[in-house]
Amino acid sequence: MATEASGRERILETAYDLFSRHGTRAVGVDRIIAESGVAKMTLYRNFASKEALILAFLARREERWTRAWLQAEVEARATTPAGRLLAIFDTFSEWFARGDFEGCSFINVMLETTEPGHPVRTASVEHLANIRGYVTGLAAGAGIADADGVARQWHILMKGSIVAAAEGDREAAARARELGALLLARHGIVA
Repeated sequence: MATEASGRERILETAYDLFSRHGTRAVGVDRIIAESGVAKMTLYRNFASKEALILAFLARREERWTRAWLQAEVEARATTPAGRLLAIFDTFSEWFARGDFEGCSFINVMLETTEPGHPVRTASVEHLANIRGYVTGLAAGAGIADADGVARQWHILMKGSIVAAAEGDREAAARARELGALLLARHGIVA
């Protein structure tokens, strides 16, 4: 049982690393098997298909990237909801400067899977909605009446800054933060 769990974990960790860096379409099951050092049977005993492995990767990405990293960093950097909204871009600024910046896996996987209703695409959209839900809570906490509308605008700034950073714009987070401050001011919020 412990060997099976460790095999599953090795597969998921290997897939996490490869999918984060290269996307899900470019990485095949054979590469995951080779790099994780497990037998093909072990992979398929733990994950019925590549799709099942991608879904597990996305769930882990939300746990690690959205909750354990982004939300924790934002909450450590600011104490007020408005300050936390802006702290998203301070956190992004440091992330964008890292040599291992890989972009947003949820966006990448969603764009790789174009078939409407596909479980992987649906999961990607749901994980993005969970991030927007966190932002909605911050906007509501800041006293913004249309918290959902502002969260949707904020999420556009977040996603746009990630894409701009991937294009090479080293100031993408600072630019998005500036626009965020203007959006808050438009709603009478000074952070």
